[in-house]
Amino acid sequence: MREVTIMKNEAGQRLDKLLAKYLDAAPKSFLYKMLRKKNIKLNQKKADGREILKEGDIVTLYLAEDTVKKFQNDQPQKQETNLHLQHLYEDENVLLLNKPAGLLSQKARPEDLSVNDYVLEHYGKNGMTFKPSICNRLDRNTSGIIVAGISLEGLQTMAKLLKTRTVHKYYLTIVKGRVSSNQKIRGYLRKKKDMNMVVLSDQKNGDGVWIETQYEPLVTGKEASLLKVWLITGRTHQIRSHLASIGHPIAGDYKYGDRAWNDSLKKRFGLSYQLLHSSELVFPEQMERCAQLAGKTVKADPPELFVRVQKALGLTLKEGR
Repeated sequence: MREVTIMKNEAGQRLDKLLAKYLDAAPKSFLYKMLRKKNIKLNQKKADGREILKEGDIVTLYLAEDTVKKFQNDQPQKQETNLHLQHLYEDENVLLLNKPAGLLSQKARPEDLSVNDYVLEHYGKNGMTFKPSICNRLDRNTSGIIVAGISLEGLQTMAKLLKTRTVHKYYLTIVKGRVSSNQKIRGYLRKKKDMNMVVLSDQKNGDGVWIETQYEPLVTGKEASLLKVWLITGRTHQIRSHLASIGHPIAGDYKYGDRAWNDSLKKRFGLSYQLLHSSELVFPEQMERCAQLAGKTVKADPPELFVRVQKALGLTLKEGR
């Protein structure tokens, strides 16, 4: 028999969801069978799994210890990442980090290092079943703000804000050509999975999804412009493909950009990836959960190479911009 006391980071979720995490190798049919047979009880009462857990509740498993161990996957050993990431904001629920270009948001292979590994290394398993996790992803070579939930409240709240686009996300980027006015561009985006690319069109074709991107030129130079981009919808490669489609590809973007221009930038600066930086998050004025973030604007400085190219191309911002 095991008794498990519900802590803060387990509260607020359904009992069946918690059991699926605690006995993560068990079939759902087994869990519901144990609930029906009263081999799993909540506060010493029969439960069906739909109950919403509260802090201090007690879940009792009338199961043999060998059975519990059988249905619990072994936890992977803690990985030492040796990463040193800039903390932009931190409270008991949320961590905001400045991801460097070249680092994965989440690992693709077991041997990879990622921002998510960094979060797990620093905050561990916070409660019986809860594991901190990042809530948004950036391409490997896109730098900037990563949001992580380090409590259940933080994870749920940030995931909802990002999904509903209630938090506004802004990017800095350097593009080819002279951009002189603000513009909102719209269209449909469709993935080409065989090439890991997307294509854009004015019409909805097949599985195309609607996208909107708004940009503002901060500085216009002789050969390039520095843009502030509002990602209104959030789709794969949206900013990169959208700007390229209107004749202003991002500096260093070999997938969607101008190869000849990119080659010249690579020769001058050693640039081999897109200069796209998630620079700013603006949180809504009213927030019932994670209220410390209500109305806050969190900014991340771009990486050194971005700034070096920016200055060399005559795109230095004036004070106050």
